[in-house]
Amino acid sequence: MSIFEDLAHQYIDGEWLAGTGSWDIIDVNPYNGEKLAAITVATVEQVDQAYRGAERAQKEWAATSPFTRRAVLERALRITEEREKEIVEAMIDELGGTRPKAEYEVHLAMEFIREAMQLAVRPEGRILPSPVEGKENRVQRLPVGVIAVISPFNFPFLVTLKSVAPALALGNAVVIKPNQNAPVVGGGVIAKIFEDAGLPAGLLNVLVTDIAEIGDAILTHPVPKVISFAGSDRVGRHVGAVAARHFKRTVLELSGNSALVVLDDADLDYAVDAAVFSRFVYQGQVCMAANRILVDAAVAEEFTEKFTARVRGLKTGDPHEADTHIGPLINSFQADALTALVDRAVEEGAQALVRGSTRGNLVEPTVLAGLPEDSPLLSQEIFGPVALLVVFDGEDEAVRLTNATPYGLSGAVHTRDVERGVRFAQRIETGMIHVNDSTIGDEPLAAFGGEKASGLGRLNGEATVEAFTTQKWISVQHGRTRFPF
Repeated sequence: MSIFEDLAHQYIDGEWLAGTGSWDIIDVNPYNGEKLAAITVATVEQVDQAYRGAERAQKEWAATSPFTRRAVLERALRITEEREKEIVEAMIDELGGTRPKAEYEVHLAMEFIREAMQLAVRPEGRILPSPVEGKENRVQRLPVGVIAVISPFNFPFLVTLKSVAPALALGNAVVIKPNQNAPVVGGGVIAKIFEDAGLPAGLLNVLVTDIAEIGDAILTHPVPKVISFAGSDRVGRHVGAVAARHFKRTVLELSGNSALVVLDDADLDYAVDAAVFSRFVYQGQVCMAANRILVDAAVAEEFTEKFTARVRGLKTGDPHEADTHIGPLINSFQADALTALVDRAVEEGAQALVRGSTRGNLVEPTVLAGLPEDSPLLSQEIFGPVALLVVFDGEDEAVRLTNATPYGLSGAVHTRDVERGVRFAQRIETGMIHVNDSTIGDEPLAAFGGEKASGLGRLNGEATVEAFTTQKWISVQHGRTRFPF
């Protein structure tokens, strides 16, 4: 049996089950339209079963030695390494990404598991001084309990594991709701890895379902204490609002509209390399992708010539082929919507320096220039292989244009003067920005997250400990407190 036949199920309280809903989610290869699996959706009752199973298992898991938890993660890492090729092939089939993209995702996911292994033994308590004579204040850091992880389709294995691995390491249980376009790579594969690593039943659950079946049950159920969500700002606003009404904490990694800025002293060949990667990796279906490429007028002509030449040389086609740069968009809805977006922009006066065609879900790269400053395209997220070139005159205008968006997730600036780049970066309203690199970056120790409409909270390193634990104050009076009455 294939990995899709084996793992296209619900995973609830340690059992692989069929959903009890009345309809199926069809998992489809976005390149060739092949049906990979049909998964009957989980119901509200199964949501409750998953959360109740997680709640029961978590109490014993939290009391388990941190070294025991670390050993499970060590085994999960070894299993991932052993199955790397199989996972990569499944990613290409299910997501339509190229082989380098899939290999990058798995490699980085393994780095996050390695970091989670250390988190298992890292949380510490503190003893704080008190102004009250004879009193000792102890502050413990404890797991929050059960965490809901709602993951996206574009990097489902990595983004899900970024929450799952540290949450488990810190003594929590987890319920995953993978994206409907990535139910196996973002759900079943991860559950199988931890099951085979010896994770006790109930601590990790996967619910493949849809709001059409369960509404907000994933969010409103009384068991989960933290919701870790990655996806669009439209859905993220709803998740945050519902969670707040139920006094749940959230970590929201949402949409972006990142800019890659090329200053007048940049290494243009290198900046072109970074810009092509930042815009077109995984067909531009990346929240950190460089939607906008801002270039100083002094170097705009040379940069544009080199950039458009590189873009014309990108091959669009079968993601399994080694020389393919651009695979399919995730589904026909996205492909059609993006094509219509480009058509409308050109009709409204944008200049198509490169104009790609659309064949099914394959959308060739497009480069647009000459957009008016008030164009809606410049302030929204574009989830596809369309680059917007914008010319600016001087750093102050570059800062203003870069910040002229409701989003603030990532960014990059290119200059031969590193400290000039740092000064520029400090003026940008964004959670992450990189000097002389891509807009796309994620590392286990560096805080990851956005400003403005790009989200709330941070993950990675100490930020993950803060997100998935709570603090408890226990005071001990060694003497006697004098009460006023």
